[in-house]
Amino acid sequence: MEAEKSKEAVGREAAMLVQSGMRLGLGTGSTVAHFLLSLSERIENGGLTDILGVPSSIWTEKRALELGIPLTSLAENPVLDLTIDGADEVDPNMNLVKGLGGALLREKIIAQASRRLAIMVDESKLVENLGTKSPVPVEVVPFEWGIHLGFIDSMQADAKLRVTSEGNTLVTDNGNFILDCFFEDGLQYPEEFEQRLASRAGIVESGLFIQMATEVLVGKVNGVVSTLYPKHGDL
Repeated sequence: MEAEKSKEAVGREAAMLVQSGMRLGLGTGSTVAHFLLSLSERIENGGLTDILGVPSSIWTEKRALELGIPLTSLAENPVLDLTIDGADEVDPNMNLVKGLGGALLREKIIAQASRRLAIMVDESKLVENLGTKSPVPVEVVPFEWGIHLGFIDSMQADAKLRVTSEGNTLVTDNGNFILDCFFEDGLQYPEEFEQRLASRAGIVESGLFIQMATEVLVGKVNGVVSTLYPKHGDL
């Protein structure tokens, strides 16, 4: 109940970052659900006009249409003013782990097209090292996906294929699989890990968002929201 109150508060605060005329990136996840609801209320009440959003998942697209939020695409609007999304972990340098919802590839495409990336989390998502509480998701093409397990294990990670609650292999909106990478003592060098993954054929993208967030809204159990910004020189 307290966690949901925190998500509602931070979602409402994030909706206040939106200004009329903006082209928005719309993230995915339970906290984003609260943001979309608050955003739709501002649009319906006339507080916002000329808003267009680019959804990062099939779920987000469906929910936005249900709430009457007008949508567009990056083909029509290649530069976005602001993206609002959640994260699974945030380290002191505002690097992120995202992708437990399975939308990491589309989320990163949209984030890279944005002038600002505002992230919504609760206090439990703040960590000293990425990979401490959450695995790092890695999206791979289905073809011979198993060959990546040993490669990832060689980087002191334990990679496991993500499955659904029914025990079936989870398939992303892009038709790919996800390997969740677990670290015994957290990920010490996220930039290096990201670079090595990027050099591997068959690995599409990782859930590491390095130096991409421009602000992090942190919701607390008492409903108070604070905002973190990168340290000087980090971005």
